[in-house]
Formats: sequence, C-alpha cells, structure tokens
Amino acid sequence: MQAETSHIDELLECLVFLTRFYGVPNSQDALTTGLPLVSGRLSTALFSRAAERGGLSAREVIQPLEQISSLLLPCVLQTRNGGACILLEWNEERTQARVIFPQAGDAAQWVSLAQLGDEYNGRLFYVKRQFKFDERSPKVLETRDGHWFWSTLFESRGIYRDVLVASILINLFAIASPLFTMNVYDKIVPNLAFDSLWVLAVGAMVVFTFDFVMRQLRSYFIDIAGKKSDVLLSAKIFAKVMGMKMESRPASTGAFAKHLQEFESVREFFTSATVSTLIDLPFAIFFLFIIWIFAGVMVVVPIIAILILVAYSFYIQAPLKQSIEEGSRLASQKNANLIESISGLETVKIFGAESMFQHRWEQAVSHISTWGVQTRRITNSMSSLASYIQQVVTVGLVIVGVYQISEGLVTMGGMIAAVMLSSRAIAPMVQLSVLSTRYNQAKSALEILEKIMMTPGEQEEGRQYIHHPVIQGRIEFENVSFKYPGMESSTLHNINLRIEPGEKVAIIGRIGAGKTTLEKLLMGLYRPTDGLVRLDGFELDQLPPTIIRRNIGCVPQDVTLFFGSVRDNIMLGNPLVDDARVLRAAKRAGVTNFTNRDPNGLDRQIGEGGRQLSGGQRQSTCWLALCSTIPPFW
Repeated sequence: MQAETSHIDELLECLVFLTRFYGVPNSQDALTTGLPLVSGRLSTALFSRAAERGGLSAREVIQPLEQISSLLLPCVLQTRNGGACILLEWNEERTQARVIFPQAGDAAQWVSLAQLGDEYNGRLFYVKRQFKFDERSPKVLETRDGHWFWSTLFESRGIYRDVLVASILINLFAIASPLFTMNVYDKIVPNLAFDSLWVLAVGAMVVFTFDFVMRQLRSYFIDIAGKKSDVLLSAKIFAKVMGMKMESRPASTGAFAKHLQEFESVREFFTSATVSTLIDLPFAIFFLFIIWIFAGVMVVVPIIAILILVAYSFYIQAPLKQSIEEGSRLASQKNANLIESISGLETVKIFGAESMFQHRWEQAVSHISTWGVQTRRITNSMSSLASYIQQVVTVGLVIVGVYQISEGLVTMGGMIAAVMLSSRAIAPMVQLSVLSTRYNQAKSALEILEKIMMTPGEQEEGRQYIHHPVIQGRIEFENVSFKYPGMESSTLHNINLRIEPGEKVAIIGRIGAGKTTLEKLLMGLYRPTDGLVRLDGFELDQLPPTIIRRNIGCVPQDVTLFFGSVRDNIMLGNPLVDDARVLRAAKRAGVTNFTNRDPNGLDRQIGEGGRQLSGGQRQSTCWLALCSTIPPFW
C-alpha cells in the first residue's frame, strides 16, 4: 500500500478534484497530456497550464495561512514535503480548517490551524472557473485573440521598453564626440584655453563611459528578451506539432522539420542586433536635424545619400524576396530527400538506389547554390553602394563646407562635426542590406510557421468533453466510410460493426482491405469521412483523445521505437510504472527472451528507431509497453 501512495501526484489530484468541484470534470490524462512533466508529475510551474486545459484559471501567490480569505476558497496549498492539499473552508473561529489530502482520497477532514501551518510552505494556488460567453451574448466590437507569436513578444514589452530607452540614450550620447571636436576647433585652439580643454575632455569621457554601459545593458536586455521568447515560442510550436490531427500531418517529414527550423530565422530577427538597427533607423532624422543646426545647408548632402539608399533598398526587395523564397523551398526539398534516404538507407542499398538519391542530392544542392549566389549578389550590391555613398558623402560635405566657411556661414569645427554626424545618420542605412535579407527570411519563415500553427489540433480548445474515465469496450461502427487525405478512393465504405464488452473478435482480410484503418479510426487518430464511431455509446468526438488511447491497448502494424534503452521505451507514457509490473509484463511479452541474454538487461540500448533490435524484438517491446499499462481492453 505504501508503494502505491508514493506514486500519487498530489498536485494533479487536487486539480482533478477542482475540475469536478467547478462542474468541468477532467481526467489526469486530459489535463497533462503534452505537458513537459517532471518525472511524470505535475510541477508547480505547469499547474496553471494544466488548469487552463480543464477550463479553470490558476494564480500562484505567496501568502500567510491566516490571511487566506474564505471568499477565495477552495484553494490549493503547497506543502513542505513537495505535495499539496485543498483548503475548502474555515470554521467560524478560524481555528480549524476543512482540508482534503489527496493521499487520503476525496474525504475532507478538519485539522487545526497549527497542524495545517506546520505542513504549509507559504505558497498556494487560487483557482476559479473561467468565464465563457455563450451564443446569446455576441461580440459587438471585433476583438482579436492573442496571436501565438506577437502575444509572446508582447509579454516581453517591459524588456523592449528598456531596450528603447537605452537606444535613445546611446543616440543622444553620440552627439558628444562631434560637440567636443567642434568646440576644440572653434573655441579651444584659437584661444589656447587648456583649462576648458580638460573640462570638455572629462565631460566627454563621462559620456563615453555611460555610452559603453548603455550598450552593454541594451545587449543584455535583448538577450534576456530573446531567451524568454525562445523558450515560450519553441514550447508552443512543439506542442502544436504534438497535438495536430493526423489529417494535417505533412507529406514529408524532412520538409516539415526544415519548416520548424525556420523558427531560427524569426527568432534571430527579433532577438539580435537587428532590433538595435531597427530602433536606430528613426534617429537618422535626429542626426540630420543636428547637422542642420551645426552646418545649415550642408545637411542636403546626407539627405540625398539617404534617399538614394532607401530607393535602392526598395528596388531590390522583389528579386531579393524571390531568391530567398526559392532558396527556402529548395532547402526544404533537400532536407526531405536527406531524411528519407537516411531513414531508408538499408532499402536504398538493397535495391541499389544510391545513384538516384545522389543525383537528387546534387541537383538540389546545385539549385540552392544558384539562388544563394543571387541572394548574396543582391545584398552585396547594397553593401557596396552604401560604402561608396558614405565615402562620397564625406567628400561632398568637405567641398560644400569649404564654400560655406569661405562665406562665413559655417565654422571649421561645424564642418568637422557635420562630417562626423553624417556617418551616424547614414550608418543605419548601410545596414539596410543585412536588414532586408533578415526581414525577408523572417517574413517567409513566419508565414510558414503561421500555416503550421493554424492547423487544427486533436483536442479542441475550450471544448467540454464527456468525463468517462473508464471505457468498458462497447464498439460500434455505423455506416462508416473513410478515405485518407489526398486520396481519391475510399479505404472503407459503409462499414457497420458492433462489438460488445468482453468479446474476442479477429478481423481478417486481404492486403489493403482496411484492417489497420479500422484500428486508427477506433483510436481516434483519424475521423471517418462519413458515419459514426461509438465507444460505450458515446460518439468518438465526445470523448477526450487521451482517454480513448489510455483505455485501449494497441500495437500498431508499423512499430516505431525511440532512441534509448528497452526500459525507456517500455515506460513511454507511463514513467511511474514500478519494476515489479515491468518484469511481469516482460515475461508475458517475451522480452526477457533476449534481455536476459544481455548483461544490460532492460537497460540495453536499442538505437534510433529500434534499429538494434529485430522486427520481432521490436514487436515484443511494444507489447511490453502495452502490457505494463494494463488497459481495460485491447
């Protein structure tokens, strides 16, 4: 008995109870499937995400036990031993509390305030049911739910605000050097005012020091924002991939993996020095204004230069976008060929298809190189033009400045300051080539990721499923027809089938008759094109997919194992299973026939995809994983 209670996930049990309490009952699987559980248990960091899945909202606070208001009960108290309990109510004197301890079941008990205080660690979760509008209260104003990408960046708005403040100060400090130079030439040198020289020098050094500090802080803030966004966005994308419907599964695994890697382009654009360049662009106008103050009409020279650079930047956008998109498509195709050839390397060798795959690879690489050269040629032309114009601007300013000095309109120091400031005004424009390339790459990648994130998920968000944790096994197929996505012909046509609990049924047929398809429909991996599939009288869509698969034992026709040991694959989806049950199941599935001959036993490494096992051994391992969970029926 002690061994069983040690496996109780107290925090998760508390959440399951609260879903029943608030009238939105959910099972443990429905609340946690797809969450990055720690050793198979719900952590406090994941509690709010799990609660949201159950139609609840949770907020963690630090609060003394005596200050917990009765109006906010029930709440989940965290205990000193890493567990949790539910505080239901206080007595009138607030000397006792009615509490549910998960290890004692759902029975509530009264405990003294002192006893509860000894267990309580000072942290708790306030939980309430999410309010949802129905069809009787339509939206009057068009509102938009948080976008998966922009809403995540918006969470770092405070950090980006600090980046903006630091950038403003950095650009203001940039005036210090031209001001220092202008005053030295115009005031210090003619009057040999050495005391003033040192005062100006000290002031300039102070400004330069602050500039250095601000640059370091800006880089630090950008890195922090990037790390935060990277973690959140990566989690969202992978969760979407794991939860997508099989109908939405891409045709090519390799191309799909390449599309997911495109996230790197998006992340780099919003979490790198690109952000600094974007912020610095508007300050070009500020520096032009300062040049006008110092040197009057000399500002026309950098203005013309900036207009030329901006015009050329717009001119190259169309060919640059095309080359980047073509390169991205070819890279996806190359990656698809790579993954496919490596995955089926044995088959390639057996059928002597090395030449064909080599030809595909070299052809893809050749086309990618061609478009890559075009992309670099376009961006290099922008960089070369920017460098050329920057040099011409310096010469032009000096020429115009000499004429202005001869007419007494500008001082020598003013001309030099204008030359120095012109480089700061044009510098962001010089980065336009790099900025344009990264922007187009990020835009293309974001469009691809947007399509992925818009694919429908298996478990519809906000839907209230029927709480039916234990399936008895009554199976009904009523006029079921089905065809796989992209296929013209139906795999199943008007199937009617009924299996009662406890019946043993074998379905046999020729190759391609639809036996495996029946299994996939029953497991909820696909939905029938027409007709209904029922379990225990419930239409399959009314039950959470996690409950269906937890209750039905299934060994697929094509067994896929994962890198690691035999034990790791046995514990897939059930990391808390004890060794005694695993050993009993291993004997039953025949796995001990080959693990007992290995010195590592169940810790024997099987390689990626289980390649170090034979086909029969892979089937046995999959049977063992099934037997260790003991589903109600299979």
